Amino acid sequence: MSTKLDRSASIREAIPPVGLGTWPLKGDTAYRIVLQALEMGYRHLDTATYYGNEEQIGRALRSSGLRRDEVFITTKMPQGNAGRERATIEESLQALQVDAVDLWLVHWPPAGKSAPDTWAEFLRARDDGLARFVGVSNYDVSQLDELTAAHKEAPALNQIRYGPSLHSQLLLTEHERRGIVVAGWSPFKSTNLAHPVLVRIADNHGMSAAQVVVRWHIQHGVICLPRSTNVGRLRSNRDVDGLVLTPEQITAIDKLAD
Repeated sequence: MSTKLDRSASIREAIPPVGLGTWPLKGDTAYRIVLQALEMGYRHLDTATYYGNEEQIGRALRSSGLRRDEVFITTKMPQGNAGRERATIEESLQALQVDAVDLWLVHWPPAGKSAPDTWAEFLRARDDGLARFVGVSNYDVSQLDELTAAHKEAPALNQIRYGPSLHSQLLLTEHERRGIVVAGWSPFKSTNLAHPVLVRIADNHGMSAAQVVVRWHIQHGVICLPRSTNVGRLRSNRDVDGLVLTPEQITAIDKLAD
């Protein structure tokens, strides 16, 4: 599936605020769920080399009939592949059957280190047109600063585990100061969806607690990556445009991290 991706927009402008997390979907299940999600209106798919489902995601995209530039695709390089960055991205592109991904991430800090040499290869792959944006996943702020200092360019995005119980306004502010977007993986695993605060707010809006959590991410500027194999929940996780949390409700959810 060949198309030239527009690199003129910033990542904040380009990336849909809700994406479909695809771990641990495999085989025909991955293909079916991703295709259903695309038919429901999802336009952001999050995968990784480690997930072993890039081929199925690419097949679902082709089956959907959508143009390549209509869907934002993120994939990630395993930390153990440091030293063979170029081969890894080429293998991902071959599996996905696309010319470039929208976002390519270092999945975890290699050997627990920031790995500026790997970051240099990511920047080179982007400049060569293999990825529209490049970033990292599961990095702390000091490691982000090491990459920026080494190559004078910060990651576009840091994907971390996030949810109400893990909320840190300081952490979000530190990313914002550096111009780095935050994406949150496993938002519901980091959340007690039966917590009375979430249930009360959900009831007030006629929504589910999961929808409240998705909207809470969006209103904090955090890209939300829920996943589900349930068609109804897939639909509801994305259907939050009509939901706006009040400042008081945001504060009440923030306090679940206390």
